[in-house]
Amino acid sequence: MSAEPEQGEEQESRKLTLGLTIVTLGVVFGDIGTSPLYAMRECFHGAHAVPPTTDNVLGVLSLIVWSLIFVVSLKYLTLVMQAHNRGEGGTLALLALLRPARSEFSRWQRRTIVTVGLFGTALVYGDGIITPAISVLSAIEGLEIATPLFAPYIVPITIAVLLSIFLVQPHGTGRIGRVFGPIILIWFLVLAILGLRGVISNPQVLWAVNPVYGFHFLSSYGWESLWVLGAVFLVVTGSEALYADMGHFGATAIRVSWFSIVLPGLALNYMGQGALILSNPSTVSNPFYFLVPAPLLYPMVLLATFATIIASQALIAGAFSITKQAIQLGYIPRLEMHHTSSEEIGQIYVPFVNWMLLLFTVGLVLEFRSSSALAAAYGIAVATVAIITTGLTVVVARTLWGWSRLTVILLVGVLLLIDIAFFTANMLKLPQGGYMPLLVASGIFTVMMTWKEGRALLAARLRSVVIPKQRFMRDIVPTIPQRLPGTAIFMARSPDITPPALFLNVKHNLVLHEQVILLSVETEEIPKVPPRDRLELERHGDGIYSVRLHFGFMEIPDVPRCLRRLSSLGVVVDLENVTYVLSRETIVATDLPGMAIWRERLFAFLSRNARRAASYFGIPAHQVIEIGRPIEI
Repeated sequence: MSAEPEQGEEQESRKLTLGLTIVTLGVVFGDIGTSPLYAMRECFHGAHAVPPTTDNVLGVLSLIVWSLIFVVSLKYLTLVMQAHNRGEGGTLALLALLRPARSEFSRWQRRTIVTVGLFGTALVYGDGIITPAISVLSAIEGLEIATPLFAPYIVPITIAVLLSIFLVQPHGTGRIGRVFGPIILIWFLVLAILGLRGVISNPQVLWAVNPVYGFHFLSSYGWESLWVLGAVFLVVTGSEALYADMGHFGATAIRVSWFSIVLPGLALNYMGQGALILSNPSTVSNPFYFLVPAPLLYPMVLLATFATIIASQALIAGAFSITKQAIQLGYIPRLEMHHTSSEEIGQIYVPFVNWMLLLFTVGLVLEFRSSSALAAAYGIAVATVAIITTGLTVVVARTLWGWSRLTVILLVGVLLLIDIAFFTANMLKLPQGGYMPLLVASGIFTVMMTWKEGRALLAARLRSVVIPKQRFMRDIVPTIPQRLPGTAIFMARSPDITPPALFLNVKHNLVLHEQVILLSVETEEIPKVPPRDRLELERHGDGIYSVRLHFGFMEIPDVPRCLRRLSSLGVVVDLENVTYVLSRETIVATDLPGMAIWRERLFAFLSRNARRAASYFGIPAHQVIEIGRPIEI
């Protein structure tokens, strides 16, 4: 009797996993899936390329195959994905995961962990400006293989495609996103078929699965092999997305997609390109497109363009998501954000991030003008993030998992050595333009650190001028001569101090509303807070209440919606007529102990231009009163 329901649940689970697997292809594997467009070419074509001899081709192929196995399969899918924060991955999630264990670290260790983690997050933006540029440009360059007549139009067409990607962001991509997975599925199937076609023509390349060929190549060229290793690293760019996106799809769907579709498709295509180069060394200028039969070249360019658009879209959406997390965790100022879907709360649009990415991406295309030139600058940001992720995972393994030092050295040491080798190889790209993503990341990192430390400094200054909440209730409230009808909600940065707006209002006006709610909004170190834990209520008497709202770092707070729950707790509030009173501090940079004066001025600038708290928390503008005061820091 119970067998049929169990079979039905099992079939439903399989359908769900299959559906997630296909969707995962479009969002998670778009970046790494478009690497065959340029990665193999850069090993044998360019200023530091090696001759396409049999030993070199087999050696490079061996390095590519084993990089995919060690970096993606072992490091990310097997090890790093275990270090998740309730299913969420990424550098910020790692930082949040480690915070509860901060008592185990010394002060400088805590600061080092936060600094390294924030720099890793900033590097994602540096990667974000170059990935769409190199991906789309490499796809459009296929037209030049078809006919040289397209050569003058490669850059204009690329810019047109990039503009279309960024201009569509304000309208949302939810509906388009439904076809992302099937398109990328077709892309990987085509990669596999083209690669298999090449392998059949020259099966000798299959010997590359032997790691001895890779070691022989490295030993033969010595330090010069680092230039090629920097090109080999291009095959694993995008692997960080596997970890960062696990909260959206789950580790199971990502692993199934990788081992069943992505890894076979990539390995076969790289093998096919190697077989083609062995048969015809002149194809090193663009082995990917030369692998395509001539009659199918134009359709392949179109498919490649769609694949790179999807890869770019996934990266842009990831930048929006990281920005939301960073705002919630207090690492960057509040920015304007819009929901682009009424069904999926995770689909958001951040105008400032979108237009900055567009500006830098188009600028890179105009500056470098070819995917080969961009490849010379690509990889430094990704390689640095890879080392940071491994380092933070080691800290998690030691502090949260209880691994011994020997276990960490044995299991993680090899992966860390590979990361260091790739990082060293990519550092050679600095003069060729690799400094660009590092400069962008450094600027964003400076903003993040300044905002975080500035907020802490501001909070300390406020505590010195505002009395504690309990003292206010005991000494001030009983002396207020008049109560006004209605309800006022005073927002506070901390639940322990009197909201500055309330303190100033009572000090100057000597009045208080009949019903007063002291509201604080707190971001927890978890992705999402369960609804039952969302609201805390404390009754002080005399119609005064303290309310604490809790949100996860993946959530956007909606204060009025959460306050509707007060009625179920016996607090009657007419939310349509309530008055929200907020503090608006004007930051004044001074010589007081704190940050460097230029950082204090930067913090003041960021504070003036941050999105208003009322707008960010979803509070209707016509119900808001702001009370401001200058604060010296």
